[in-house]
Amino acid sequence: MSTIAIQREEPATNAVAGNSIANTATDANSSVAAMKIANTRDQSILQLMKVAQNNTSKDGSKPRTSVADLHPSQPVGRVEVLILRRYPRRVIRGEKWTGSLAAACGRDESGLVGVVLWGDQVEQVSTGDVVRIEDGWCRISNGEKVVSTGKNGRLTVLQG
Repeated sequence: MSTIAIQREEPATNAVAGNSIANTATDANSSVAAMKIANTRDQSILQLMKVAQNNTSKDGSKPRTSVADLHPSQPVGRVEVLILRRYPRRVIRGEKWTGSLAAACGRDESGLVGVVLWGDQVEQVSTGDVVRIEDGWCRISNGEKVVSTGKNGRLTVLQG
């Protein structure tokens, strides 16, 4: 008795068609991503911040507060600013803090604000960075608003 082996072949067009559909979807996603990048290049950082003003971050944190809405002697939930200038670092020694300190000037679409950088933040932040301050504080110094992380807040460099 002889055995005949029957082998089923899948048409090559199905495999190729499946790959081309996947490639087309990937190409379409790349095109959309490229268009988004091209659109963001035409907008300034401040315009992009304005568009995202009331968005919450992906981890469910508080909505962004604009500089114009900051109030002295009030906590800062979340504020994002473009650092226009970071002044030189200095070392201070005091009863409450000993370490590096630097002042900076930041802005969003609604106005200017002073920023106080403490410790490692001084080296993390430079002119041109977009930073997020969460759970910080706002004060008035020489008639101008100033924000900082304080002891319990967080500073994140978003774009540098």
